[in-house]
Amino acid sequence: MKKKSLTVKVITGLLLGAVVGLLINLFAPNAFEPLNTYLFVPLGQIFLSLISMLVVPLVFLSIILGTAGLGDPAKLGRIGLKTISYFLVTTTIAIVIGMGLAGIVKPGLAGDFDLESASFEADKAPSVAETLLNIIPKNPLEALTDGNMLQIIVFAVFIGLALTALGEKTKGILNLVEQGNDVMMYLVGIVMKFAPYGTFGLIATAIGSQGLSAIKAMGAYMVVVLAALFIHAAFTYGGTIGLLAKKNPVWFFKKFAPAMSVAFSTSSSTATLPVSMEVAQKELGVPKSISSFVQPLGATINMDGTAIMQGVATLFIAQAYGVDLTLPEMATVVLTAVLASIGTAGVPGVGLIMLAMVLSSVSLPVAGIGLVLGIDRLLDMTRTAINISGDAACAVYVAETEKNRTEAFQEQEA
Repeated sequence: MKKKSLTVKVITGLLLGAVVGLLINLFAPNAFEPLNTYLFVPLGQIFLSLISMLVVPLVFLSIILGTAGLGDPAKLGRIGLKTISYFLVTTTIAIVIGMGLAGIVKPGLAGDFDLESASFEADKAPSVAETLLNIIPKNPLEALTDGNMLQIIVFAVFIGLALTALGEKTKGILNLVEQGNDVMMYLVGIVMKFAPYGTFGLIATAIGSQGLSAIKAMGAYMVVVLAALFIHAAFTYGGTIGLLAKKNPVWFFKKFAPAMSVAFSTSSSTATLPVSMEVAQKELGVPKSISSFVQPLGATINMDGTAIMQGVATLFIAQAYGVDLTLPEMATVVLTAVLASIGTAGVPGVGLIMLAMVLSSVSLPVAGIGLVLGIDRLLDMTRTAINISGDAACAVYVAETEKNRTEAFQEQEA
């Protein structure tokens, strides 16, 4: 009952925030600024700060535990290969779904857009090669301080492998890490009590600042992105749970709803990580060792929702500018977006930076991002919820296949 009441509270906060934000935008726009400054923003930022406070220590400790819990390096390699392969395949499927729908609906032809006033300048993102070369931290303490998730994951994996190899010699350190992880998960429970209020503030800010005008202007684009996100969640993740993990997809989405609600309000896979891991372990039954490895990695490199946005936005911008993309150019978009999902890991504003890279790969004007920039915050909330659902679906799939492998091995031994 406690979990259900929290879910209801978070969703209630989300809906109330949307209604309040919209009503203020429509009927009392002059009141929005003071309310946003002194009420909505503080509520949202306090919640984000509380949850962000736990991310780095939780990821560091949980990855160490996850790696040590897997024990056999061969098992770690097998799970790592499954996880990364799953992420790459689903990201490819996601962008193909997005581009397919955009090609059918053609949202870029739905209205007259002011192309001259559209402008956007993207920060330069690191290349895929640069990212891969930089995943090994030169200074682990600096990586922890800066919150460089890929470097933190790699360092924690090395520590976990060392603890496994040294066995009894480092039993005390392993116990300390387990106790530290327990403390972090306890703090997650405390922070989640503030989630309904934080969700209310974040949503009220997002909806109140945008209003109906932006939504109406970009209605066709929004509908295509949301439809693609829904199709991907239902068929790709639902298929993963139903066909690969042999479980009920409805059960999966129902149990994972609290984490999706928090992701929707925060628009950050990393910030939602403490909550999504707790839900996966306690509600979905994913072993801590697998959840601790798969989900932090997914929060860093798996961006299916963002890939869908890129596919739709690329065709939308091409249609708005009257450019017909050839089949090879569309294939380039898919390949660039999939590689960019790794290459821009950990970069702030990652979705728009990745989109700038994709547009450049097929010679479309990067300034066209200005057309979708106005409502990106609203769509970012939805695609973040999809992103973390993909991480959880992968964790459930890996957990089930590893359980089946263990059971088959035990039967052979018998």
